Amino acid sequence: MKDLIIIGGGPAGVAAGVYAARKHLHTCLIAAEVGGQSVVSEGIENWIGTPKISGADLAKNMQAHLKALEGQHLELAIGERVMQLEKIEGGFRATTASGKTHDAKAVLVASGAGRRKLDIPGAEKFENKGVTYCASCDGPLFADMDVAVVGGGNAGFETAAQLLAYCKSVTLIHRHKDFKADRKTVLSVSANPKMRIITHAEPTEVLGDQFVTGLKYLDKDSGETKELAVSGVFVEAGVIPNTQFADGLLPLDAVKRVITDPKNQRTSVEGIWAAGDCTDELYHQNNIAAGDGVKALEDLYLWIKAQ
Repeated sequence: MKDLIIIGGGPAGVAAGVYAARKHLHTCLIAAEVGGQSVVSEGIENWIGTPKISGADLAKNMQAHLKALEGQHLELAIGERVMQLEKIEGGFRATTASGKTHDAKAVLVASGAGRRKLDIPGAEKFENKGVTYCASCDGPLFADMDVAVVGGGNAGFETAAQLLAYCKSVTLIHRHKDFKADRKTVLSVSANPKMRIITHAEPTEVLGDQFVTGLKYLDKDSGETKELAVSGVFVEAGVIPNTQFADGLLPLDAVKRVITDPKNQRTSVEGIWAAGDCTDELYHQNNIAAGDGVKALEDLYLWIKAQ
């Protein structure tokens, strides 16, 4: 039985993995991939110590840091996905999709979150036929076309910024009147003459034949339903925590996030900590996730040594 299982390869999991290895805790880090949600970002400008870095390069740096520490104390199970976490005598067991099991005295859940799908008529029908959740992956396919972005957070504006480089026009639709995105990002993207922003509006239907031809939305100020002629709909409508494997073992809030004590990232289950976007942390950002991963590791290190 190891000291620790870390579930997740985003900033929280990687930061905790680095600290665990340096503290000589016998640790297994299990993650489908390394990098977290920002892996698709063209440019991250708030990762402390680095003026600008792509999500892909940040992921490479994280993986390199883990690989440099891999060995006697740190085992990496990259490419594995945890399907079940359960309590066993003396600790916990994580079972992966391949059927492998990993046992440890303590667990850090840092499994992050996945993209929330657009839940309106036509969205599922036209997924990968104009409806997409990755501008970095699919954006170039829409060169010289009119497209829409759904979402008013940093991810929505970053997606719009990417698309403005090659699309004919970009219309961002946001359900609220105010934005969650950084003010600097909003001003920079809004200044582009190819950019249009519609606030206080709710998408209601994706239109199309073989591919997307338009997007209907409700103008919440006037009550009118209007239509945009677009060939692509890029969705940045928030995230859903990846916590299915812990449902029934860990108390979760109404949206399935792990409930933690913000002082030390402990859950109410003795021996389990959680950090990053899978938790009920008020703010979800790369730097915060990494800090919470370190905070959790420091606390659980003392807990393990006291056993």
